[in-house]
Amino acid sequence: MIVVENLTKIFHRNSVNEVLALDAVSLTVEPGDFITVIGSNGAGKSTLLNCLAGTQSHDAGRILAGGKDISRLSEHQRARFIGRVFQDPLLGTCGSLTIEQNMALALRRGAKRGLRPGVRKRDRALFHEQLEILGLGLEKRLGIQVGLLSGGQRQGLTMLMATLVKPELLLLDEHTAALDPKTAVQILDLTRKIVEDHHLTTLMVTHNLNHALSFGNRLIMLHRGRIIFDIAGEPKYRLKKEDLLARFYDRQGEELVSDRMLLA
Repeated sequence: MIVVENLTKIFHRNSVNEVLALDAVSLTVEPGDFITVIGSNGAGKSTLLNCLAGTQSHDAGRILAGGKDISRLSEHQRARFIGRVFQDPLLGTCGSLTIEQNMALALRRGAKRGLRPGVRKRDRALFHEQLEILGLGLEKRLGIQVGLLSGGQRQGLTMLMATLVKPELLLLDEHTAALDPKTAVQILDLTRKIVEDHHLTTLMVTHNLNHALSFGNRLIMLHRGRIIFDIAGEPKYRLKKEDLLARFYDRQGEELVSDRMLLA
């Protein structure tokens, strides 16, 4: 469904600070793939997601979705079929709007807007039903401002909003990294349920090797803007953390330098 061809991104071109963030990356994402993406700091993980979402432009290559070249589409145009959850819980919602107002905006993503009530009775019934899935009691607080919620509640709401209208591609950019361990587990459990229930095609960036191994059917490793490891199916399920570290060393001849990955 998603094809990335020779995607290249250079920051600070022609300066002493020039960085080759993506080095002719090519990747085919099959429908239903749940891909975990790992790599050392600065490997290009978030840049890859930013280019897919249209948050950042790329310098060369192209991105195809369903056979259509979407490379020139803006971020808001791609948002019609791409859902995203960021590391910062504050980025996915509007704090000054209520829970039901945020969800109403998510429900109408990509649809035509008109002069009608923003939140209808039938919408509230849907929101109540969906919020119950979170298990956070938010279904009883539809009229409360989102800015009053905790980080975990807000990230759970963001996860729900990103998938309220089924996206063709879901991007998760270290979406539990800013949460406390207990809340992170809750959001990861919710992630697994939503992705499996809706059969969502997903890319999940993580620094946690245990999460990279236990989630998804496929794993890719980035290093210095290149994919150096791509494994799927049964061989992926048999992998252990030590295998990943050994493979990285074998491919690159250097040890993985990210303490966060080594200690995860």
